[in-house]
Amino acid sequence: MTIANRVKSFLDDHDVDYEHSEHEPAYTAQEVAEAEHVPGRQVAKTVILTDGDVYLMAVLPATRKIQLEKIRQSAGNDALRLATEEEFADLFPGSEIGAMAPFGNLYEVPVFVDQTLREDESITFSAGTHTDAITLAYAEFERLVEPVAADFSEPIAAG
Repeated sequence: MTIANRVKSFLDDHDVDYEHSEHEPAYTAQEVAEAEHVPGRQVAKTVILTDGDVYLMAVLPATRKIQLEKIRQSAGNDALRLATEEEFADLFPGSEIGAMAPFGNLYEVPVFVDQTLREDESITFSAGTHTDAITLAYAEFERLVEPVAADFSEPIAAG
């Protein structure tokens, strides 16, 4: 089962309305936004952090970047740093690196969501591959994942 099917099954099992779409390969959240024709602020990207022992998934809009000090404060862990792809490759079996869906709860990875992602009614995200995307109501995402909401991002500078 691919991660896209695992996520789809999870959503189906919880009676969630969602749209699944396929697009040309997209390797960044902003490319997903372009491929899906949605504003970047509505595309959720996942960033994996670690302190070497534990992992955490931070979910934020494509148009923003993580502020490490703020996420460390929110998580209560001063040792958190960005995880390398090699470090988290085995955490999400069946998922392509960089295309993990923001459902850390399916892998026992705590999820933190940036407050700004909560501002729109729906979110779009990669669903385990660089060609699959899912769009659903943000309220449903929050109900299913129960992420910790915090302020830990800043806008990506233009140019």
